[in-house]
Amino acid sequence: MIIVQDKLVSDDLVEQQFVCNLAACKGACCWEGDYGAPLDEAELAVLDAIYDRVKPFLSPAGIDVIEREGKYLRFEQTDEWVTPLIDNGPCAYMTYDTLGIAKCGIEQAWKAGAVDFQKPVSCHLYPVRVEKNEDLGFEALNYHEWDICSAACSLGKKEKVPVFRFVKDALIRKYGEAFYEELEGAAAFMAQNKAK
Repeated sequence: MIIVQDKLVSDDLVEQQFVCNLAACKGACCWEGDYGAPLDEAELAVLDAIYDRVKPFLSPAGIDVIEREGKYLRFEQTDEWVTPLIDNGPCAYMTYDTLGIAKCGIEQAWKAGAVDFQKPVSCHLYPVRVEKNEDLGFEALNYHEWDICSAACSLGKKEKVPVFRFVKDALIRKYGEAFYEELEGAAAFMAQNKAK
C-alpha cells in the first residue's frame, strides 16, 4: 500500500498493467455487474442539470428507465448513489455505436459539446475503484480485477502501461495534478527498489 497525500493507494495500481480493449470486450463493464455506476454526491445535481441535453444521446430503453426510476438511485447494499439499470443489465446511460460497442451517452453528449461533464468519475477511473471510510476519514484506491477485462490486461502488458497511467486523466480530474505527480514519484521509487 502506498500513501499519496491522504489516500491509500494499492500497489496493484503501479504493478498491474491495463489498457481498455473495446474491440475485444465491447464495453462489457457498462452492462455487467450488480448495480449501476457509483456516483459522487456532487454528481447528482449535475445529472439533474444536464439530463435534457444528454437525453438525445440515450437509447429509448434508457430514457424510459430514467424517467420512471430517476436519474440516480440509492443502492441499499453499498449505501451509495448509482445510475439506474435497464432490466438489471445495462446502465441506463449506455448506448451502442454502429460496431455494437457500448458507449456512455453522457460522454457522447460531452464529445458533441452539448455538456461540459464528461461522465461519472467512477466510470472514468475504471478499473480503479475508490472505497471511502467515513468513520476513519480516508479513501482507498484499489484495482478492480474482473475477468471481462482480461483482454485489457493482455493489452496493458503488451504496451507496458501500469493501471495508474491508464487512468491518469481521471486521477487528475478527481485529485489534481499534484496528487498524480506524487503517485508517479512513488511508482518510480518502487521501480528503483525493485531493480536493486
